[in-house]
Amino acid sequence: MSTELHAVTVLGHDRPGIIADTTAGLAGLGLNIEDSTMTLLRGHFAMMLLCRGDADRAGIEAALAPLAAGGDLDVSVRPVLDEPTPAAAGSAWVLTVHGGDRPGIVSEVVAQVAAVGGNITDLTTRLAGELYLLVAELDLPADADAAGVEGAIKAAAERVGVHASLRPVEADEL
Repeated sequence: MSTELHAVTVLGHDRPGIIADTTAGLAGLGLNIEDSTMTLLRGHFAMMLLCRGDADRAGIEAALAPLAAGGDLDVSVRPVLDEPTPAAAGSAWVLTVHGGDRPGIVSEVVAQVAAVGGNITDLTTRLAGELYLLVAELDLPADADAAGVEGAIKAAAERVGVHASLRPVEADEL
């Protein structure tokens, strides 16, 4: 298989068949989907796929052009560097934040993770009425003081009027 790795993003109004049509177009080119994520954001479809194969950017764009023909989806393709995924050198954690919605919740809380060299590997947020929920998976460096990080996160959460908890990932969670 080729060493070409491409990121394909599909964004727009949700409708049935987007995943089926996207993956059929990629499979038709002989591309292998190596990693993907998809979610709905308030009725808007958002998907990113990393795929590998012999097709070039123009060929992938042409194969996926019918997806965007109706004007309700945007499809983009770009080559990405094929770098090995670094193994986490520390420990895996789950961060949960909830409370009343307001600007600055995410930036205030995740800054505490970044301050100790932590890496957020997955982040999901949802707004249900006035309740805001954030769930993140993160890796902390081996030398990080987890209790200190948790204290900093809780203090940051308090500053923006929400509650936060940090707990180690159980082996069967990921």
